[in-house]
Amino acid sequence: MTTCVVVKKGNQIAIASDSLVTFGDTRLSHAYEVNDKIVQIGDSFVTLAGTAAHFPVMRKLLLGMGDECKLKNKDEVFETFSRVHTILKEQYFLNTKEDEDDPYESSQITALIANPHGIFGVYSYREVFSFDRFWGLGSGRSFALGAMYAVYEQSLSAHQIAEIGIKAGVEFDKSSDMPMRVHSFAMA
Repeated sequence: MTTCVVVKKGNQIAIASDSLVTFGDTRLSHAYEVNDKIVQIGDSFVTLAGTAAHFPVMRKLLLGMGDECKLKNKDEVFETFSRVHTILKEQYFLNTKEDEDDPYESSQITALIANPHGIFGVYSYREVFSFDRFWGLGSGRSFALGAMYAVYEQSLSAHQIAEIGIKAGVEFDKSSDMPMRVHSFAMA
């Protein structure tokens, strides 16, 4: 899977990811393909965890939405990902089934978003969270969260804390690897 993180500290926001892609027992490292898991959409940066098929689909879909891709607050993120769900079903033949007892159709998407307005997480039933400090996703998430928690109160920037999170994920998660990608910027 992956290790992806978002961090907000002081007036700075950072988003970071590893660069390993896996499918089955196969690892496709940066040495064979530039695996950039973060896509810029206007002033927002979006990263995903899950199947490798999501990356080209979501990149094309989100970029193609133009002004309809609004990600400045929880409500806009929810509305955008609700539209994304419909497009995924109609144009990309999304399999919406996870479990028989699911209350809603699944978008099969787990994403982190960072922009000058905040840091957000989106989950498969279009649940949207706005985080005050940091968060992570992917198979290296637990390692990243622990590392970021351990250093968050130190005199470090959001960028530095995000790097520490990715390094921990890469160190301990077999499905994460370097190089990492980090984007950081000031809050609005």
